[in-house]
Amino acid sequence: MIHYKSDEEIQLIRNSGEVLGRTHAELAKEIKPGVQTNLLEKIANEYIKDHGGIPSFKGYNGFKYALCISVNEVVVHGFPSDYVLKEGDIISIDCGVKMNNFHADSAYTYPVGQISLEKSNLLKTTNESLYLGIEQAKLGGRVGDISHAIQNYVESHSYSVVRELVGHGLGKNLHEKPEVPNYGRQGKGQVLQKGLVIAIEPMVNMGTKNVIQEKDGWTIRTADKLPSAHFEHTIAIREGKADILTTFKYIEEVLNNG
Repeated sequence: MIHYKSDEEIQLIRNSGEVLGRTHAELAKEIKPGVQTNLLEKIANEYIKDHGGIPSFKGYNGFKYALCISVNEVVVHGFPSDYVLKEGDIISIDCGVKMNNFHADSAYTYPVGQISLEKSNLLKTTNESLYLGIEQAKLGGRVGDISHAIQNYVESHSYSVVRELVGHGLGKNLHEKPEVPNYGRQGKGQVLQKGLVIAIEPMVNMGTKNVIQEKDGWTIRTADKLPSAHFEHTIAIREGKADILTTFKYIEEVLNNG
């Protein structure tokens, strides 16, 4: 069953998304060579709690952290650790914030210092594919329109789309129906109706689409150990174009002023 959101509920999700966007920006300030990923976890926990939120991921199905931190070939669901970031790494940070009983969910892949042109192009294409997917999130359209737009753009740049992990509905629960794959056919899937809130999140690999789950039961890596990127927004279906409820504005202010 799909839970459609009222205008008031969508505003509550946007409020969660605002704190989430600012949390990401606090992390962006610290992402540089020599930093342990554990520090980012500490910053996120403190910032979210200080601003009236709850980290959505902490305790979810036994997950112990506020952040999923995925470096280089890790696609998603990596753990904060004593790993020290190195020049040329890329780090995907996925985070959720719950306020007033409503979740927002957002991911961004950051460069660590100067990265290779190949990694830079991967990040650029993945981010662009997210916005092309959002453009297709129109009233009366279908989930497959979003999926197809992402897949078509990614594959036209000779990258691959992860199949095992998908976007999702969200609201009072972190994961709700419908699933939102990053591959698919136009005109197929769930009809996009007013009040539907979904997280669109392309996970794009430089090489093969195939992934492996580590023995920890969470960490997902690329099978060929080539890099992967991940960008995510929470959006609502409205009259006209989609309403983006999370924000990269604060992240980009930090990165552009760095």
